[in-house]
Amino acid sequence: MTDTTPESRLAVVVLAAGQGTRMKSSLPKVLHRIGGRPLVGHVLDTASALGPERVVVVVRHERDRVAEAVAKVAPAAVVVDQDEVPGTGRAVEVALDALADFAGDVLVLSADVPLLEPDSLSALIRTHRDTAAAATVLSAVVDDASGYGRVIRDADGTVSRIVEQKDATPDEASVTEINAGVYVFRATELRAQLSLVGTANAQGEKYLTDVVALLRAAHLSVAASPAPDAAAALGVNDRVQLAEAGRVLNARTVRRWQLEGVTVVDPATTWIDVDATLAPDVTVLPNTQILGATTIATGAVVGPDTSLVDCEVGEGAVLRRIEANLAVIGAGVTVGPYTHLRPGTILADGVKMGSFVETKNAKVGAGTKVPHFIYLGDAEVGSHTNLGAGTITANYDDVAKHRTVIGDEVHTGSHTVLVAPIRLGDGAKTGAGAVVRKDVPAGALALSVAPQRNVEGWVEKNRPGTGAADAAAKARSAQKADDGAQEEDR
Repeated sequence: MTDTTPESRLAVVVLAAGQGTRMKSSLPKVLHRIGGRPLVGHVLDTASALGPERVVVVVRHERDRVAEAVAKVAPAAVVVDQDEVPGTGRAVEVALDALADFAGDVLVLSADVPLLEPDSLSALIRTHRDTAAAATVLSAVVDDASGYGRVIRDADGTVSRIVEQKDATPDEASVTEINAGVYVFRATELRAQLSLVGTANAQGEKYLTDVVALLRAAHLSVAASPAPDAAAALGVNDRVQLAEAGRVLNARTVRRWQLEGVTVVDPATTWIDVDATLAPDVTVLPNTQILGATTIATGAVVGPDTSLVDCEVGEGAVLRRIEANLAVIGAGVTVGPYTHLRPGTILADGVKMGSFVETKNAKVGAGTKVPHFIYLGDAEVGSHTNLGAGTITANYDDVAKHRTVIGDEVHTGSHTVLVAPIRLGDGAKTGAGAVVRKDVPAGALALSVAPQRNVEGWVEKNRPGTGAADAAAKARSAQKADDGAQEEDR
């Protein structure tokens, strides 16, 4: 039977109301992304892993944008609005209104602290319950505590209060144990003490941290549990910290896949989003980005200098120096270098696609070769077809896009232009330089080349005085001399 006693119940409150002025951004701070997710998304995923009864997210700045992001990640979360009263204490107070009938532990998380992992928070909750504390603070010991609230302890090591940077005395400011902005409270005691918190401080805010001193004054115990990884407990307040958080998260992600059997040749230049999936025996070469919900099957080799966004890569595919977005790449496919696969590209098994090829909304059949200098837009190509260098589909007529259908075993000559809408039947061929405007029946050869005509003396007549005219005149004189010599020999 599920344990529903107050001592075992958990609710999570995520604070996402702040503007984040130090980011200097039109985008709310909590929506800035690392690892392919917004900061608040990482925090909500971590909260979900703890199995809470309820999750409440407090919003204010750009509330609709933040609420929309929350709904995508945690549709069951309750979004509540902070009113005009500033401060984290007020934010938690309005969250408690949404938890009016909840009796248990309340875990308070900050939406700008994205690197905490479920194991660390589970340990914090265990410490809180094992010590029967009214509140437990997650702290971190750092070399530079600038900008953070300090955890002030009594001589016996017990927590007496938390002091914000702007309100700290010089002695308090010298403390290197900081408040990470993560707490576990017993809901009953939290409600009682929050009602006593005022705004008489340097920032005129209702601080959640003031609850700690009030709990001690009420002779209730407060614990502080230092995070095992101090870097993971630090918040993101500016773009420098955002980049550092992204680097730390990426290093974790890369290491996880290495331990799952993926070869990452250069972790320092490899970026893998948290929603990507890689199979064992995938090889990732330097300067590669595997982004979004990309999946890569076993034996594939990706990179170097490759970017994949929301792509599906089959077994044994080899992708070198390419950019791909929303593309499906079959087993045994080779692509690159310098190839661009745009959304809607589907490459069947065994396709070979060479350099300087661009595709968009194009389906290419098994075993087909698309060697180089080719554009396929709004096209369907059959199996075992060979497209000559420079072949393009002319799919846009300034008003609408049109589709090109190319059958099986088709061979186009170099520099063929296929003017859509058009269909080439199975086994059809085109001559070099053909501009094909009509359907080509199966097995037919399409030509659009006029007979060649040479206009003698055109350069000397029309470009007198140029280097080309001088060269032509010399060649003509030499040819006449040679012709005269041959006539004498005869």
